[in-house]
Amino acid sequence: MHLPPPKFAFANTMAVPNSAPPDDSASVKTSAKVEEQFDRFLREYGPALSRLAFGYEKVAGAREELMQEIALAIWQALPNFRGECSERTFIYRVAHNCAITHVCRRQPQHASLNELPSPAEPVDPKPHPEEQIARAHQRDHLRSAIRRLPLVYRQVLMLVLEELSQAEISEILGITENNVAVRLNRARKALKAVLEERP
Repeated sequence: MHLPPPKFAFANTMAVPNSAPPDDSASVKTSAKVEEQFDRFLREYGPALSRLAFGYEKVAGAREELMQEIALAIWQALPNFRGECSERTFIYRVAHNCAITHVCRRQPQHASLNELPSPAEPVDPKPHPEEQIARAHQRDHLRSAIRRLPLVYRQVLMLVLEELSQAEISEILGITENNVAVRLNRARKALKAVLEERP
């Protein structure tokens, strides 16, 4: 069954298609269930998908475009999701495949550190303002360093930062757990080298 593309915005509202439902009652139930599941996925995984997009795209406009592509890809893949893997694995697999396609067809673009977004999570009011600034600087420096790594290293590091297990990463990337461990080890070394570079 081919469903119409969704209309949504990740930031505030996440609406599903406004098309009239088909006459068949079974199709109506299936369509309503898919729409409900899609809306829930975007609510639950939207912040993680935003972080993922940030890891692939430096420029704000390109990140927004990637987010739209990821949401559309999830919408199109959702009717075929039968629960053979966890929802989280399904979401990340679709998102990473979409991000790779997106990045491969675009020319690399560069952004200054001034274009880095502020963290999506609310700032803890307890730390001293100077400590907050230092933490924000460290996060920005880490994000910038990760984006400088080759795509295969970026992928595994971003998934680790989202607290996925090696088994889940293996399933998402379609490689063995041993390969995940090897790639992660190399990615950490590469990241350390980038972080130690003089500005």
